[in-house]
Amino acid sequence: MRCELFIKKDSTARIEGSTSYYRNKISRLRRIFGTNELILTDDYLMVKGRQYPILNDVIVLLDPSQYTEYVRRQILPGELAQSDKIETFSKAVQSSFGQQWTQYSKILDEYRIEFEQYFDLVSVQSLKDQVVCDLGCGVGRWSYFLQAHCGELILVDFSDAIFVARKNLAHSDNATFLMGDVKRLPFADDFCDFLFSLGVLHHIPANALDEVRALKKYARRVLIYLYYALDNRPFHFRVLYWVMELGRRVISSVRNDVIRRALVWAITLLVYVPFIWLGRLLRPVGLQRQVPLFEFYNGKTVGRIRQDVHDRFCTAIEHRYSRDQIMELRDSYSKIQISGQIPFWHFLCTRS
Repeated sequence: MRCELFIKKDSTARIEGSTSYYRNKISRLRRIFGTNELILTDDYLMVKGRQYPILNDVIVLLDPSQYTEYVRRQILPGELAQSDKIETFSKAVQSSFGQQWTQYSKILDEYRIEFEQYFDLVSVQSLKDQVVCDLGCGVGRWSYFLQAHCGELILVDFSDAIFVARKNLAHSDNATFLMGDVKRLPFADDFCDFLFSLGVLHHIPANALDEVRALKKYARRVLIYLYYALDNRPFHFRVLYWVMELGRRVISSVRNDVIRRALVWAITLLVYVPFIWLGRLLRPVGLQRQVPLFEFYNGKTVGRIRQDVHDRFCTAIEHRYSRDQIMELRDSYSKIQISGQIPFWHFLCTRS
């Protein structure tokens, strides 16, 4: 069942902002949605008769049943028709990432190094004048470093982080901001030239590799990062992972924000930081790569580490994939390039 959203045209509607940001971007929106049946009003974007509210320059594509509390407060009072039945959607994951990126909202200088690590398989210069989609953008930390190197940016996230991304890219007139579910995107085939989704698909209630296969219709090149199955690491890495996985299942069920923050701080200071120190002690004898967590987190600030601890332990869903499993994507793409560098595994899929 399709769901239509109707917004009352009276003083009680609490829609923030206006659609002025998109008034000179109609042709861009038509290309994204693959239709000329598009109307932009003061309160919403209508695509083929379906209305999507616009809040703070973010076009909300979610079904009303998927709205966050923030979005619901802004839309209501309004009149919502019956919602679609959404089975493959996790409110807990949506809430967790919304809280995470609201708490860790700044674009850190050290993100630039990570951006270069993720994009070692992609020439940034090749993106000049291209349309690039950041799927699961969070606060827009990767798009922030791409904004000057591509023609257009399309940022998509299903949590309130998309509103933080809008603030972080406030001066990017080439960006479009969409709040949407990766499994229910109303986009046209080949709406972009290049799509990347880093650290996202392993957190949804579905097989991430199947989702990568589904993305091929949207862009010829797709850059993905999925948590690795520690298949290139010694056995003791997996032992630590099993222990941490038990911790994640407990901590992700905690709803009290104060307790969650305390647990995140405890894991940061009592687990991550000591392993980093141990790696530094063993570096003179060349054994640092045998220390879990060291290779990626050495040199990072405590604040950056704490953000990753929150990401890792406060999320209800996590899947991991091996290199061999990723190579099975050759059944859908003509070329799969898996980087041999951290973070593992990030890979580039190319469609013929």
